[in-house]
Amino acid sequence: MPNIRSSADLRNGYNEISNLCHKYNEPVFITKNGKGDLAVMSVEAYEALMGRYELYNLIQEGLEDINAGRTRAFSDAMSDIKASRVR
Repeated sequence: MPNIRSSADLRNGYNEISNLCHKYNEPVFITKNGKGDLAVMSVEAYEALMGRYELYNLIQEGLEDINAGRTRAFSDAMSDIKASRVR
């Protein structure tokens, strides 16, 4: 269940909200005038989220390459890599 706090809670109880973000590793949603305004999270949670986002983007690019026919056999790619190595 999401943790929802008011902007006054953020202003007056920053340490409590910070502790919640770190303890549960989830965002705390901040409301302003009764409506959603912000999502606050720890730096660690943000970095993990961005890492997943970047991975999903790379997977999507790979799927688009497959659908567009921009692929080649693994054995051909490995042969090119081996041929380009300096011995």
